[in-house]
Amino acid sequence: MVPDIGRGSRTHGLLVYLYGPGRREEHTDAHLVGSWDGFAPDPGRDTSPDPDPKVTLARLTAALDLRVKQAGDRAPAKHVWHCSVRTAPGDRRFSDEEWNAVAQRIVHATGIAPDGDPDGCRWIAVRHAEDHIHIVATLVRGDLRNPRLNYDFNRAQAECRRIEKEMGLRRLNPGDGTAAKNPTSAEKFKAERTGRPETPRETLREAVRRALAGAEDEKEFFTRLHEAGLRVKVRHAPSGDALGYNVALPGDRNRDAEPVWYPGSKLAPDLSLPKIRRRLADGTAERTATPASGGRGDSSPPARERRSATGIAERTTVLLDHGDDGEAAAQLVGLGELLDAVAQTSPAATRAELAAAARTFERATRSHVQAERADTRALRSAARGIIRAGGALGRGEDGGTTAMLLSTLVLVTLAAAHWHSARGHAQQARASRQTAEHLRTAYRQAAATPMRTLHDQGRALPDAQRQTYETTIRAALPNHGVQADGVPAKTDALAATLAQAEQAGHDPEALLRQAIDMLELDTATDVTDVLVWRLRRIAQLPAHPGAAHRHPKVGTNNPKASANRTSNRTTPATGVRPLAPPHETTHHAADGDPARGSPARLTPRSL
Repeated sequence: MVPDIGRGSRTHGLLVYLYGPGRREEHTDAHLVGSWDGFAPDPGRDTSPDPDPKVTLARLTAALDLRVKQAGDRAPAKHVWHCSVRTAPGDRRFSDEEWNAVAQRIVHATGIAPDGDPDGCRWIAVRHAEDHIHIVATLVRGDLRNPRLNYDFNRAQAECRRIEKEMGLRRLNPGDGTAAKNPTSAEKFKAERTGRPETPRETLREAVRRALAGAEDEKEFFTRLHEAGLRVKVRHAPSGDALGYNVALPGDRNRDAEPVWYPGSKLAPDLSLPKIRRRLADGTAERTATPASGGRGDSSPPARERRSATGIAERTTVLLDHGDDGEAAAQLVGLGELLDAVAQTSPAATRAELAAAARTFERATRSHVQAERADTRALRSAARGIIRAGGALGRGEDGGTTAMLLSTLVLVTLAAAHWHSARGHAQQARASRQTAEHLRTAYRQAAATPMRTLHDQGRALPDAQRQTYETTIRAALPNHGVQADGVPAKTDALAATLAQAEQAGHDPEALLRQAIDMLELDTATDVTDVLVWRLRRIAQLPAHPGAAHRHPKVGTNNPKASANRTSNRTTPATGVRPLAPPHETTHHAADGDPARGSPARLTPRSL
């Protein structure tokens, strides 16, 4: 059950809308299900000898506004309180009597009309659809004082949670006041009228968040906003110091033909200028991974940065499991920036899913746990490196390292879901799990070609050699002969990776043991996928197996071909998409969880 509260100044105009046909003829049989005294005139059910709905609606308006007129100048300018209450899809249909009981509980909980208070505000509840009602109240009490409505939305939310439990409805996740502000009804209707796929508020929130991802300082942040095509207005103190900023979409104007400006703090609680400054205060740390461990010298810049980011993301999982709360909360902020960076530089095949993952995880980056901002430096450095490296290709080493990074990001977001769940952050935990689903889908798209190539290479090994590697795998993984769905595990790709690691000078048995010890594999959907990417990273094998097959030794690549490949790369200036979101295609993954682990080591959670 979802409440949505707003304020206004025109009682009659709101009633005309509620009793009218609606913007898309969706209102049917509008009528009262409750009122402050049970006897309010009802334009939808007027039983007088000569009914006139317009006259009855005028009488209802006058009755609601009576105390507002009596209070005169003491009445609030926005004296109309409007709360819609909607059941969730799949909930049973309520009778009018049940909706009346719900309305009475909401006006009592919010302080509009407490039970037993004869001076409570006047209110009505209108029903014009099966799944929701509209509660309208005027904010002047019988003693001509204003009601105390502190935290009315939080109180309405809490009452709805109690109603859900008592009436057997679908239990929704409770909020904690840290979510970004939802678009208003007026913003939604304007977006629909103007043909926008989402409201300007949502588009601007994503654009600002992307501009912030990995930004080195305030100057770079504002530069990225301008480069993204946004209108930007900075508020300055008399000293010249910036106090805040507003952003607007080109072409988005109000009825006076002026730009519709949104302060950063109204887009999301953590996008105000003071909070952005705190995030930027420590700058960007030096590279935490050296070239020897963070990337291959023969790789493209996007591939090197993705490989380096994979190691940083793995350490984030450890910090989520074993760090203190402030440190873990900081990791979630940095992880959000990394997801934004990957989304805006990703190949076309994975772009929609990664954009959806970044948008979804935004909710998981905020809670009441105070983040230690200095601890985000490694992740912010990784995000900055990915942004500066430019757009990645969907093939070759770029595509392989994208799959490598995504397999680890699934692990981290599942660990984030576990961290939030342990602290009662229901909405954030759900957002983390949804993010993992988007990442799984993107992973399967990115990994399809390299994993297929590895399977072919494994099957092409000489029988004796393949048998040796399969014996090594069975000895190291005695309890993982099947996948989580009961399908026998295929070890061809893992055998090919061990063969390439041995060719590069590694002990395959010791290397496999090292990879297994880094991850607990009991809950992994596909153990071989987990181990293949981990082995290829720690052994510094090419992420694209075709490169390993053709060029087993580092440094034998054709420089001319590499240069041509780099020159054909499309490199966005900022990657921010201000005017239209990518078409989100949500796939519900049923398999292919690329990486999960244990509390004692790297611990992804299968939730």
